[in-house]
Amino acid sequence: MTDIMWEAIRAVAEPDLKSIFDTDPGRLDRLTLTVAGLRFDWSKTHMTGALMTAFERLAEARNFTAHRDALFSGAVVNPTEGRAAEHCAERGEGAADSVAHAKMLHYRMRALIDAIEAEALGPVRHILHIGIGGSALGPDLLMDALGRDAGRYDVAVVSNVDGCAFEEAVKNFDPQATLLAVASKTFTTTETMLNARSAINWMIEGEVDDPYGRVIALTASPDKAIEWGVDETRILPFSETVGGRYSLWSSIGFPAALGLGWDAFESLLEGAAEMDRHFRLSPPEKNAPLIAAFIDQYYARVKACQTRGLFAYDERLRLLPSYLQQLEMESNGKSVKVDGSPVDGPTAPVTWGGVGTDAQHAVFQLLHQGTHLIPVEFIASIEPGHALDPAHHAALLTNCFAQGAALMRGRDNAGDPARAYPGGRPSTTILMEDVAPHTLGALLAFYEHRTFANAVLMEINPFDQFGVELGKEIAKAIEKDGPSGFDPSTSALIDLAMGNDD
Repeated sequence: MTDIMWEAIRAVAEPDLKSIFDTDPGRLDRLTLTVAGLRFDWSKTHMTGALMTAFERLAEARNFTAHRDALFSGAVVNPTEGRAAEHCAERGEGAADSVAHAKMLHYRMRALIDAIEAEALGPVRHILHIGIGGSALGPDLLMDALGRDAGRYDVAVVSNVDGCAFEEAVKNFDPQATLLAVASKTFTTTETMLNARSAINWMIEGEVDDPYGRVIALTASPDKAIEWGVDETRILPFSETVGGRYSLWSSIGFPAALGLGWDAFESLLEGAAEMDRHFRLSPPEKNAPLIAAFIDQYYARVKACQTRGLFAYDERLRLLPSYLQQLEMESNGKSVKVDGSPVDGPTAPVTWGGVGTDAQHAVFQLLHQGTHLIPVEFIASIEPGHALDPAHHAALLTNCFAQGAALMRGRDNAGDPARAYPGGRPSTTILMEDVAPHTLGALLAFYEHRTFANAVLMEINPFDQFGVELGKEIAKAIEKDGPSGFDPSTSALIDLAMGNDD
């Protein structure tokens, strides 16, 4: 049945994007949507009314509504690990018991934050947050986007096991005034625990009397944190059903809740909850994450686009492409369906991007005149994040809007082909009212639900990530046994780097 659906989608006539507003004058109203302070504009894509209808039939054939209901009900939606995916419960949307449990854990986190602010753990000026993957990307994004003027604490996030990253993070920190947050779902993550041991040693060298008393553990494995040396009162648990890349809403968001203040963290949760309700209750033709997934599927499966570019025209969102790389590619970079059979087409495209206007002078040459068709997503904010001359923000926004117009319109130049622009290149624009906790929460929840909707349409499980395990297993084998048992290239590299080469 679904093969027939895809045949119907591929049979829909492709519009000429360069003249699409002339042939479809009502598309701006039909393909723009405002939700939670975000304006989504898909009118510069190839989406048409006929395509929308065909995709809605595909979603129905994939039992999209039932899958969405299962997500919010706390049912098992991660069958390979036998788990629910309850990140929505962290912001108050989900099974009643799970929502109540999440609220209880938030109360615990707030109580500890109140104690820290009252200096019950001693003076704190610096927060060193150690994690990797979702345990680091989310907090780092939140603090970089929202914490520039917070003025409460200095916050540094360390994820890379490279010692240069650790040294850079602590070079201006006083160990006597530093609080260490160690974020690991299992509290066994190799890179995180190595960095955490180095942090403890740094505190000891800084003559901190009780370094473990300065540790806050953020984990779904409290027993492991206690075993490592953290006092039970300084452990902030989160549910096993909250995946790492969906975890910033849980205690993993502790450095943001402390660094930004609890009101800001609550506003972040409320913005995400507003997007949750929109996704759960809106019909397909008015459902922002689902429409975005329809468009993603069109470009991946019909137009054979292998990548999607994301460009934030706002310095505060410079870490968003990295955050979304993990969310989208770790979730949907799969080659088998939920039932274990091979996928019947491409899954997640390569997510990449940068910051405007810098990217215009780096990669936009390829976007405008290269041979690749790459759907582009622009994100901008109506309100600036600075108090400089308004000309700065005006230039930023006009460049953002001009790039989308130029990609679509193109320009013929038969006399000088090097200066011709083919046009017909799609883009989406997401315009935020401001880069504020509420709108940022809604934006990140939008991307989560878009990722889930894509997975349902492709019949894959977005909540496991076994692809990251093999390389780690081999790394541990190298640490234990050295170069023996590997291919000649790997063995030679190990010998040379470890000083074993004669």
